[in-house]
Amino acid sequence: MLNFDPEAFATESALPLFLEEHEAYREAARDFVAGELTPQVESWEDDRDYPRALFRTVASAGHFGAKFDPQWGGAGPDLAAGAVWCEELGRCGSAGLVADLRAHAEFACTLLDRYGTDEQKQRYLAPSIAGDLVGGFGVIDLDGDGVVDVPVRAKRDGDDWVLDGTDALVMNGAWADYVVLAAVTDVAGTPDGRETTFFIVDSDTDGLASQRAKLGGWRTSHTGELSLSGVRVADANRLGAAGDGAAMIADHLAWERVVLALEAVATAEAALAAAIAFARDRQAFGRPVSSFQVWQHRFSDLATEVELARSLSHHALRHYVAADGDEQVGPTELARATSMAKLYTQRMARRVADECVQVHGGAGYLMEYTAQRYWRDTRLGSLGGGTDDTLRDLVADTYVPG
Repeated sequence: MLNFDPEAFATESALPLFLEEHEAYREAARDFVAGELTPQVESWEDDRDYPRALFRTVASAGHFGAKFDPQWGGAGPDLAAGAVWCEELGRCGSAGLVADLRAHAEFACTLLDRYGTDEQKQRYLAPSIAGDLVGGFGVIDLDGDGVVDVPVRAKRDGDDWVLDGTDALVMNGAWADYVVLAAVTDVAGTPDGRETTFFIVDSDTDGLASQRAKLGGWRTSHTGELSLSGVRVADANRLGAAGDGAAMIADHLAWERVVLALEAVATAEAALAAAIAFARDRQAFGRPVSSFQVWQHRFSDLATEVELARSLSHHALRHYVAADGDEQVGPTELARATSMAKLYTQRMARRVADECVQVHGGAGYLMEYTAQRYWRDTRLGSLGGGTDDTLRDLVADTYVPG
């Protein structure tokens, strides 16, 4: 009989950055996810929605502030604690919920923290960490060429900027209080005549309209399409220096890929645990499916893949933390490590989800079992933070065999 216990792996400290206090926080985060999120996931998935008040619930438990400074309501700064939260959140069973909470804290809030002025942090970051505001994040569009072809354009008009365009994939775009949005400005003298700049756009600004997107997976996600027509944004709401958007996107992508890798491992682990539990209960030829050697071997292979992916994601996290602390990790090494981790973990999660459907047999496609949800949700993971082929190109350009 298979004795694989995914919980045993998840609680081991595989990274020197994870100190005793991080493991204590992991236990609290896991209890929160198991008590406040997972029991509600089935009904939220059926409704394709969840209460917006959940942002305050998560904030009240301290999970939005793990990596931010106490000045703004955080408990950090502690990137390792932030990584612990991302790992545990990934176990909840609803990728759409994870995507929304991630976009708020790991994308919008992180960019505000790294590049915002004190006034911007007081106005947006502090209430976001408290769960009083919901942040959205938008960079690319359906037809965009990666993060180069940003679909929104901005023109300077006195002390303001005027934004126009449509961005179809803004995370939390359907209900955010504000969106951290990239826009392209035509600039004479630049190599391609363009530069990218980030703005903080309030959702009630005149000329801004939003609608929720219909996604193949991530059923609870509030990813939305934003249409901007003559949207006037004060220069005080410019995030970072004008023209620094490309560098900010590159910095953001490194953290996004780390987060996506950590979440993919946690999701695959949860899917595998559910499949093993089902195999122990399911009978075939008078005995549990889990007792057949073929499935013991397949589960063993999947468990090994999960552990390989965990090590690679932690390797990427090490690089990110080292680079953030000004240690000797350059942008090339960071891009390579985070790209490898994101590429491998997402493909691993899809393989695990496929096998988990198989062990369920026909039941794998019934909505009452989580296997179908993992199977759908893991398909979208290969798009964010760079598509598989984009990451392959990046690794090919930077990898030098030792």
